[in-house]
Parts: sequence; C-alpha cells; structure tokens
Amino acid sequence: MAARLRPWHGVLVATTVPLDAQLAVDFDRYAEHVRWLAEEGCDGVTPNGSLGEYQTLTDAERSALVRVAVEASPEGFTVMPGIAAYGAQEARRWAEDAAEAGCPAVMLLPPNAYRADERAVVEHYREVAKVGVPVVAYNNPIDTKVDLTPDLLARLHGEGLIVGVKEFTGDVRRAYELAEAAPGLDLIAGSDDVTLELAIAGAPGWIAGYVNALPRACVQLFNAAADGDLAAALPLYRALHPLLRWDSKTEFVQAIKLSMDIVGRYGGPCRPPRVPLTEEHERLVREATEKAVAAAGR
Repeated sequence: MAARLRPWHGVLVATTVPLDAQLAVDFDRYAEHVRWLAEEGCDGVTPNGSLGEYQTLTDAERSALVRVAVEASPEGFTVMPGIAAYGAQEARRWAEDAAEAGCPAVMLLPPNAYRADERAVVEHYREVAKVGVPVVAYNNPIDTKVDLTPDLLARLHGEGLIVGVKEFTGDVRRAYELAEAAPGLDLIAGSDDVTLELAIAGAPGWIAGYVNALPRACVQLFNAAADGDLAAALPLYRALHPLLRWDSKTEFVQAIKLSMDIVGRYGGPCRPPRVPLTEEHERLVREATEKAVAAAGR
C-alpha cells in the first residue's frame, strides 16, 4: 500500500452533498457517508468542492458541512475542505473557518470571477496563506479559465504559499514538468480518468470523484498504481475507466450521484442550475456502472 506522509496524501474523496426532495442539505446522511468512506478504506474527504456543489450552498451550509465531516471522521482521517471564492478576502475567511473546525489543510482554486492574471493569482494565494493552514492549490482551467502552469505553481511553492496542487487539466505531462520546476511540491491526481498515469508518475494522492460510489475498487486501484503493481492496477483501471471519464464531463455531478443511487448509496438530486441527465446519458452511466460493479466490485 502506498505510504501516506501528509494529510493531503492518499485517496481523498471530493464528496457529493446529499440533498433531499426539497433540495435541502441532509446533514445526517452526509455524516453517515463520511463514516462509510472511512470504513471502506479512504484516507479523507474534501467537502465543498465542485462535486459538492459549493457554488449553490449558503455560507451556513458550507460551514456546517465541514464541521459535520470533522465530527464524523475517525482519528487520522483528513477533512480538507474546498475554500474557493471569487475574492481573496472571502477565501481567507473560509480558510479561517476550516482552521477553527480543526482541518489540517484546505484546497483553493485561483480567483474565478474573471480570467485573472499571474499577479492577481499570486496575491490571492498570499492572502489565504496568511491563515497558516497548508494550502493545496486546485488547477481547473477548464472551469476557471485560469491555468496554474508548472512555472506559476513553482513560484507559489517557492514563496511557501502552497504545499500541493490538485491537477485537473488531464495533461499527464505536467507531472514531469512540475517535478522539474518545483521539487517538493505534491501533485495530486484530480481527474479520475488519468489517475493511473499520475500515480505512476509519482502522485502521492488522489482527490477523487467516483470513489463516492465505488470506494473499495478505487482505493485498490490507486494503491496498486502507486506501488507500481501494474498487473493489478491496469485491468482494474480498464474496468473502471468508462465511469471514471465521466468525472471530466460537464455532467459529472449528476453522473456520480446516479452511480451512487445505482449501487445502493444515496446520490439524490442536484441544485439548479444543474438539470437531470438526459435519457441517453442516464443509460450510458447506468450501463457503465453496472459493468464496473460486475468487473471490479464496489
């Protein structure tokens, strides 16, 4: 099994948020989900990420989800919340809230109200770093239109502003570029469908989406890949990949929640502006889920 040296290492689940029929957050169900993920072998959770529909949550809901996760977690289980916000002051307040709740690290997107330039990005991370809690950057230029390039990440790391980066470009070449530009900065797999490639390249962790539905199989996959056991990892990856690639699609939240429903976990609805899957997408997700469970189990 791959060694876990820091709180942001290992398999951390970017948790979905359970909503009832009235689209209210079900905190009891969320606590049960966190406990279940820990029992299934995951190393931690990341509430209030994009999969957790953070943009649609109220401030009170975001803060409460972090505290529910901390209270539900066994000893040594990481809660590393997303603290994304339009501005640095708001992101800093979320970092302070996470620190008060006892979280050992936070995950931070660059400013995403507009296509920020490098100076704005650096100042954004400088402001949040003042809180003193370790920051894992989140690079998702597909959604934010701001690319945390290896050179920019090296600058942020060199100033002591970040300890790692959740990499979501899907470009596995960046693992090697980043290792050269910023030795000591942890690259964490962020796209489910390139997890094996990034683990082989040395990623010490995976902030994962489909683990919400298939935790044991996904943890087994990451550990085998990180240990270099391709004989075990590759067949499992092939079985899971038709599902894992949904993590990089626009409908990733709906798809992962549907897979949870199919395997007997509660996925439930999404808040607007997300809408239900089309019939064709639902069919594809259902077929891929059933095949993955048959081949790899949960």
